[in-house]
Amino acid sequence: MFTLNCKGKIVSLEKPLLMGIINVTPDSFYEGHLNAGADEILRLAEKMIVEGAGILDIGGQSSRPGSERITAKEELDRVIPVIQLIRQHFKDIILSIDTYHSAVAAYAVKEGVSVVNDISAGEMDPAMIPMVASLKVPYVCMHMKGTPETMQKNIVYDNVVKEVLDFFIQKIAACSAAGIHDVIIDPGFGFGKTIEHNFALLKELQVFKMLNKPILAGLSRKGTVYKPLNITAAEALNGTTVLNTLALQNGASILRVHDVKEAKEAVDLMEVYKCADALMC
Repeated sequence: MFTLNCKGKIVSLEKPLLMGIINVTPDSFYEGHLNAGADEILRLAEKMIVEGAGILDIGGQSSRPGSERITAKEELDRVIPVIQLIRQHFKDIILSIDTYHSAVAAYAVKEGVSVVNDISAGEMDPAMIPMVASLKVPYVCMHMKGTPETMQKNIVYDNVVKEVLDFFIQKIAACSAAGIHDVIIDPGFGFGKTIEHNFALLKELQVFKMLNKPILAGLSRKGTVYKPLNITAAEALNGTTVLNTLALQNGASILRVHDVKEAKEAVDLMEVYKCADALMC
């Protein structure tokens, strides 16, 4: 059973945890989470908490394919007021910062965040891993081939599962050497992968359990869901739930989602299913 030490608050992953996505970007790929005012942000945060989110993940920089980078200062201007707002109204909820800037991570933790979620696993800011070690918070370490600007161009793997596994072996060692105690691995669905690569990773997700780290699956309303179905991201809730269920079945400990209620139902039903199968209830 995995646990996370979130600045002194011990979080159990005996039952899969839900991470609710709060985007404060003007160009989110899913328009339901575009930049909003304070009242809208608070309503969204409350809705996610009531529906079962254990973490709220706040991001101020788009990482959709082809997106352009903004500076750490621009990102801070977007996320810090939101962190302060949510912390003021919901003191007990765990907050995560979705950033690849070490300076943003440091400032966010100072303001009450207790998890750092880095899509680049330290590749885009070499100071990130030592910074997270000094902050003493859990670190979501994601695999991405390239950068958001380039990741969906000329995507080639000899064996995507093996390459991502090898990447995590090296990154976990680097995090451990730096002094990070709680590392969460994220295969990076949609980040430098084709739809076929994403499904290969999903099918073989249990392989990553050999690393003895919690696995985060971020599939919510992505192209991997809606493109095979010839629908839009706005129509991809049912498909997302199907893939989230497969991720849970194959070993995911955390689901990063836009739609908490439906993900919670998938988690609850999977727990009943596992109990019935193993007579563990």
